[in-house]
Amino acid sequence: MKKGKKIAAATLATLLIASGCSNKGSETASKEYNLEDVSFPLKEKVTLSFMTQSSPLAPKDPNEKVIYQRLEEETGVNIKWKNYTSDVFVEKRNLAMASGDLPDAIIDAGYGDYDLLKLAKDGAIVPVEDLIEKYMPNLQKVLEAAPEYKAMMTAPDGHIYSFPWIEELGSGKESIHSVDDLPWINVEWLNKLGLQMPTTTEELKEVLIAFKTQDPNGNGKADEIPMSFINKPGGEDLAFLFGSFGLGENWDHTVVTNDGEVAFTASDEGYKEGIKFLNELYAEGLIDIEAFEQDWNTYIAKGKDNRYGLYFTWDKANITGMNDKYDVMKPLAGPDGNVNVARTNGMGFDRGRMVITSANKNLELTAKWIDELYDPIQSVQNNWGTYGDDKQQNIFEYDEAANMLKHLPLEGTAPVELRQKTNIGGPLAILDEYYGTVTTKPDDAAWRLGLLKDVMVPHMQAENIYPRVFFSIEDLDRLTAIETDLFAFVMRKRAEWIQNGKVEKEWDSYLKELDRLGLQDWLEIKQAGYDRNQ
Repeated sequence: MKKGKKIAAATLATLLIASGCSNKGSETASKEYNLEDVSFPLKEKVTLSFMTQSSPLAPKDPNEKVIYQRLEEETGVNIKWKNYTSDVFVEKRNLAMASGDLPDAIIDAGYGDYDLLKLAKDGAIVPVEDLIEKYMPNLQKVLEAAPEYKAMMTAPDGHIYSFPWIEELGSGKESIHSVDDLPWINVEWLNKLGLQMPTTTEELKEVLIAFKTQDPNGNGKADEIPMSFINKPGGEDLAFLFGSFGLGENWDHTVVTNDGEVAFTASDEGYKEGIKFLNELYAEGLIDIEAFEQDWNTYIAKGKDNRYGLYFTWDKANITGMNDKYDVMKPLAGPDGNVNVARTNGMGFDRGRMVITSANKNLELTAKWIDELYDPIQSVQNNWGTYGDDKQQNIFEYDEAANMLKHLPLEGTAPVELRQKTNIGGPLAILDEYYGTVTTKPDDAAWRLGLLKDVMVPHMQAENIYPRVFFSIEDLDRLTAIETDLFAFVMRKRAEWIQNGKVEKEWDSYLKELDRLGLQDWLEIKQAGYDRNQ
C-alpha cells in the first residue's frame, strides 16, 4: 500500500468512527423487498441502489450500457446508480461511507486490503462467505476450479468481505503477467550495421556502442539514443537486465527462491553486479540522460521518432508501433554465464472489486445478482465489452451455436478506449480454461503470450511467485511504514550508483541502512505471509 493510500484509509477510518457508520435513514439503500428463494427473472421488477465508477468516455448513466440493459432484462432487477468518474470516485465513495448514507453495494469499488479490514471492523460492509455458499453457484464453481483464490479472498479473521476480479491469461510461468518490462531492440539498426542479436551482457554493450557511434539511422547526426527507460517500478523500467547477474529484479523487490525463502532483490550480490554493469553503460554515454527524470509522454515521443536502440515496455505497440523495426531481445547471459528471467509477482486478481454494505436489506437478492456477473459469458463481457450494440463499436461477436464470444478486429480503435466505453470492470472471473471454449484470446494478448513462452519462459529459474497475501491491519501498518522509506531509498541509490559508480565502495553501508530502515522485519512478515499461503 502506498503512503497516500494509507493516509486516505486513515482519514476514512476517522470519518467512519465519527459517524458511527450509521445507515439509519439512508436515502441511498433500497427498501426491503422480503424476497426469498429468488430466481431470475423476477415476476415483478425491483430496484437496488449501487455506487460505481467509470471512465469519462463511458455514459454517465451506466444503464445506457448494453451489458446492464441485458442484465436487467435477464434478472428483472433495475439498478439505481450513483456513478462517478474515476478521478473523483474515491473521494465520493469515502464520503458516502463516512456519512452513513450507504448504497446497497459498491461495484468496481477499488478497495485495498486496509480499507476492507477497517470497513469490516467498523461495520460498514458485511461478510459474504455465507452468501457465496448459499446463493452463488457461479462463483462457487470458480473457487472449486481454482481454490487458491478462496484463500486469497479470505481475511486474516476468516471472513470474506468482498468479491474479486479474476483474470487469467496463461498460467504459471506462461502467465501474461510473468514479465512486464520486456526489452525491445532495434533490429533495423542491427541489420544495417551487420550486428547479431546480443546474447550476453558484454555483447549488448558492444551493440549499444555501435548504435551510438555508427549512425544507424543514417541522418548524419549523433541523435540516436542507445538505451532508454523510465526510472520507476513498472513496465518501462530496466529491471529486466538484472536477471543476468543473479536473482534479478522486479517492481516490488521481492522474489521467492526455489527453497521457499522470500528474498529482497536489492540486497543481493547479483544486484550490485548489475548496478556495476549499468554504470559501465552510463560511463560510455549509452544510457538516455533523461531516463532518470522523464515521464511517459516524453518516453513515447522519442519512441515514435524511432530514436531508441533498446527500450523497455509491456507492448512495443504503445511506444514504437506494431511493426518489424523492433523485436524482443532475448535474455542475456551475465559474466558468469547466468541467464535468468525474474518473474514479477503480478497476477490478474483484485480482492476488493465489490462490497455489500450494512445498509443492504436484500442480501439474497443482491448476492444472486452479483453471481450473474460470474457466469463465464457474462464475466468475459464485464472485462472487455460486449456484442450486439447498434450504437457503439463491438469488441465481440456472439456465436450462439457455440455459446462463445469471439473478438472482432479493432480496426484501428484503441482497445483500452473501447473497454472503457463498454465494459463494467467487475467483479468477474475469467479462468485460463475459458479461452477456446467461452471466448477467444485478444490478438495482442495471444501474440504477447507466444513471445513469453518462446523467449522468456525457458529462462525463468524461479518456480513460484509471491502470492497476494491478505495481511492483518497490524502487518499492513508495519509493511507500509517500512516500504515507504525502504523502497524510496533503494531507487534513489540505484539512480545514484548507475551515474556515479560508487556501488562497491558504499555497498556495506547500504546494507546496514537497509536493516536500519526495517528490512529484517519486512522479510519476517513477508516470509510468514508466504508460509501461511502454502
